[in-house]
Amino acid sequence: MRYLLKLLLVLALLPATAGAREVPIQDFFKDPQFSAVNVSPDGLHMAVTVPQDDRTVLAVLRVADQGIVGKWDFGANRHFRQVLWANNERLLFYVTFKTGSLDFETGKGDLYASNIDGTRRIDIPNGNYYRIVDLTPDDPSTILVERSVETSFLSKLNVYNGNVTTVASAPVEQGSFLLDHDGNVRFVFGAMNDGRNVTYRRDGEKWTLVHESARNGATYVPLGFDASNRNAYMAKGEDGKPESIVLLDMDTRKETQLSSNGTVEPSDRLWSVDRKTLLGVLYEDGIPYWDWVAPDHPETKLYAGLVKAFPGKVVNFMRPSQDGRYLPMRVYSDTAPSEVYLFDKTAGKAKFLAASRDWIKPSEMSPMKPIVVTARDGLKLHGYITLPKGSNGKKLPLIVHPHGGPHGPRDEWGFNPEVQLFANRGYAVLQVNFRGSGGYGNAFEGKGYRKWGTEMQDDLTDSVRWAVAQGIADPDRVCIYGASYGGYAALMSVVREPDLYRCSVGYVGVYDLDAQNAADFMESRAGRNYLRDAYPTSASERRAQSPAYGVERIKVPVMLVHGEKDVRVPIRNMHTLIAQMEKAGKKPEEVIVEKNEAHGFRDLKNNVNLFTRMLAFFDRHIGSRN
Repeated sequence: MRYLLKLLLVLALLPATAGAREVPIQDFFKDPQFSAVNVSPDGLHMAVTVPQDDRTVLAVLRVADQGIVGKWDFGANRHFRQVLWANNERLLFYVTFKTGSLDFETGKGDLYASNIDGTRRIDIPNGNYYRIVDLTPDDPSTILVERSVETSFLSKLNVYNGNVTTVASAPVEQGSFLLDHDGNVRFVFGAMNDGRNVTYRRDGEKWTLVHESARNGATYVPLGFDASNRNAYMAKGEDGKPESIVLLDMDTRKETQLSSNGTVEPSDRLWSVDRKTLLGVLYEDGIPYWDWVAPDHPETKLYAGLVKAFPGKVVNFMRPSQDGRYLPMRVYSDTAPSEVYLFDKTAGKAKFLAASRDWIKPSEMSPMKPIVVTARDGLKLHGYITLPKGSNGKKLPLIVHPHGGPHGPRDEWGFNPEVQLFANRGYAVLQVNFRGSGGYGNAFEGKGYRKWGTEMQDDLTDSVRWAVAQGIADPDRVCIYGASYGGYAALMSVVREPDLYRCSVGYVGVYDLDAQNAADFMESRAGRNYLRDAYPTSASERRAQSPAYGVERIKVPVMLVHGEKDVRVPIRNMHTLIAQMEKAGKKPEEVIVEKNEAHGFRDLKNNVNLFTRMLAFFDRHIGSRN
């Protein structure tokens, strides 16, 4: 009996995930085997973009045997952002400049056209200004593109020689055009540089304004036309609420609602092969699901059957072959990274094409559970809790992981390498879409404007208290970690709530709001206008909402991580924070600076070193043996 009691005591002291294999850190951060796959109109070839250290390369493969037909590599820091098939023999692709893994492209993308074997490649003049509108399958030698320079222009571009002919212009500074099935320009919509949303209808030779709102106000966006060309599918968000899909009768102006979630906006839409019927709308409300708008359409029945063929997973459908025979699809879940399949309607079979991370074993990963937290002012916050696989889900050490952005991005259900690494090491991970996050309507996003260091941080605090009240989190073992804006939140949270957390990790974070005046996006008027709307207006408010000037309240160990070449969040942010800590008689427990990294580390060795040290930091302060 004494031996049995001793054994039970030892077992009780072991981590909740004892016996689970520790997956090597590098397995979570190795480059995936592809970032995007696009199938040719005839279904015979696929264009695959492959991340490789400091660049992305492009290859065209035969679907039948995956033999290489052509390959492109534009060198260090160059990445293929969008690859499209102009026709069966010719590709279009943008090549952008990007330095850090968490960075956005800097807008220096160039547009190229090439045959699939690499011959007859041309650089499209001024291609970095063009956005592709339509592939004009009836004329395979041309495409329609739009360009915005104070005014928006719609042009026809020859994909073999690069010649451009203007088709239409419109009074929108950052506009997108919509054509009907006869090729007539019917709408233009988009944003003005001051942040206003506008939509114009084409009436003869004139443009008629049909919608205008502030940056975070109502939306009214045309999506496409039905077969009659008389009815337009519209995305409508009244008063900044999440958008619904309505069908607008262009003659009577009567609207018929087709699809709505009420909590989140549509994240994807699925059209019939002829693009004349909207079949379904994807909503990422908790676990993503398809709302079938045209359930009786024969193509809908096929797509719905394919979704059912992958239980527990999400199926995203890519552009089908021109005749509708081949249907490429991306399949993923919270524990399974993306895989790509090609369904052949004639054969009635789906062929596996590629896995992004085939070394990851889903059985070793931890499920994400959707949650809803009520903030102190009654606002509903949606997010996810990931519990270590095999744990009892009680009194766990918790890592709060706010996302970056903050306005526009959101946390989503799907495979997340960082989250899965932490869960694999015995930590619960909390992700909450605080006010200001994207995907929940313009009004929800607008609630975070000028509130970076106040209400947005309160949302994180309230989510931690929810996790404690649920019995999930041990209140004495909570840390917070984030990158970019998430790094800001990690430091601002321990300034505002010095007794709630036991440690904080800021990764390429914003710590001095005014230091962002040197960020790369300040070179554009749209970027400057964004900060004007998102930041506190007065210098005193910006200082009050900057973590660097509240360090005297910090009571917990801090770890800071930055890349010297970061232009999105200049390293001056970290230097200012450290200097202010020194003035207060404090210093970070650990600092990692990589001289060749930028906004997010890309080198595998650097990432392994970073997360090895970060896990050791968490283990010291909230680990399972504490």
